[in-house]
Amino acid sequence: MNTIPGSGARKAALKMLDAVLRRGDTMEQAGGAANGLPSFADRALARAIAGEVLRWLTDLDALIDSATNKPLPDDAKARMVLRMMLAQWLRLETPPHAVIATALPLLAGGPKRLAHGVFATLTRQDATLPDAPTLPEAVAHRWGDMAPEIAKGIAAPPPLDLSLRGDLPEGLEGESLLPGHLRLPRGTAIENLPGFDDGAWWVQDLAASIPARLLGAGEGKRVLDLCAAPGGKTLQLAAAGWKVTSLDNSSRRLERLRQNLKRTGLSADIVKADAMGWHPDELYDAILLDAPCTATGTCRRNPDVIHRIGPRQIEAMALLQSQLLERAANWLKPGGTLVYAVCSLEPEEGEDVAASCTLAPLPVMSDELPEGVEPGAWGHVRTHPGMLAETGGLDGFFIARFQG
Repeated sequence: MNTIPGSGARKAALKMLDAVLRRGDTMEQAGGAANGLPSFADRALARAIAGEVLRWLTDLDALIDSATNKPLPDDAKARMVLRMMLAQWLRLETPPHAVIATALPLLAGGPKRLAHGVFATLTRQDATLPDAPTLPEAVAHRWGDMAPEIAKGIAAPPPLDLSLRGDLPEGLEGESLLPGHLRLPRGTAIENLPGFDDGAWWVQDLAASIPARLLGAGEGKRVLDLCAAPGGKTLQLAAAGWKVTSLDNSSRRLERLRQNLKRTGLSADIVKADAMGWHPDELYDAILLDAPCTATGTCRRNPDVIHRIGPRQIEAMALLQSQLLERAANWLKPGGTLVYAVCSLEPEEGEDVAASCTLAPLPVMSDELPEGVEPGAWGHVRTHPGMLAETGGLDGFFIARFQG
């Protein structure tokens, strides 16, 4: 039993960070460490601490190193606890005395005095973080000219974006950046929003809604949503009048898709299969391939990707994406439309894969996109977290459209 209020959340955050940085788990996988906490507030706090440490890791380490005579090993428990202490003080505005009271017990039998001394030194110095997180050198190199703006875009967690099934529910207010979209402040309790029980909307980042939008109205035509679960794009397509076939190879994720369809009152034919071994019975009028990817474009909500993803994972994903795109192109009716999308910031997964497609490009037009987002070379779309910063930013996506 925890004797210090909030200590359970700190223990869970420590386990989550260990899972991400030592084992390479995703934040979603690591989040299980918080599931046993008794309250929503404790679970949210654990995830917030872990998220802020991962978001500002490079800068937190620089502060720690500035206050020690000898650098602590990267995997030292004292360094991890100090990262958490600084993140709580500098990012979550936790009073220093509360930080000390809840963090030092994590070092039972360890260097409590060292951690206390380093933290006290930095608080006396009124230590600060920069305006934007410092990206790891290898990541900044990969993202090139986009890197400074991306860094600014991931300084804080994103707002809440909703895609609407139809009309705006009474009492639901926010900022709309495209028809059928609503943006609310982060921290909004989803289940309490008007229209939740009626399935009037679903959570979906604005950038993630663009690929399905580029297929237009369905008018009863057949569309294949490849790698569909948990289903945001399936819901969009069904709401736009398409007859949707949703294919995914994950039973767990498909169950979430079924739940989302039930809540919204929309319908789709669900197929559990591996797209690399599956063959359709007939060709489709349209195909949406939201391919498996490294998900580096979700770094503002999942900052673990900044530290987990490297050339090996990117290369493996790019190979799979090229294979999936090649297969999907053969399932499209002549004159049909295929949209390829990845929530990745890596050119190898976006521009390079699109260049290998044998179909003719169907350029995206400016009036199909949110104001402030413009198509690039070949009419492709590239978004990143630094875009539309004044309204809350975007996830990173690459989107290309082709015609059969």
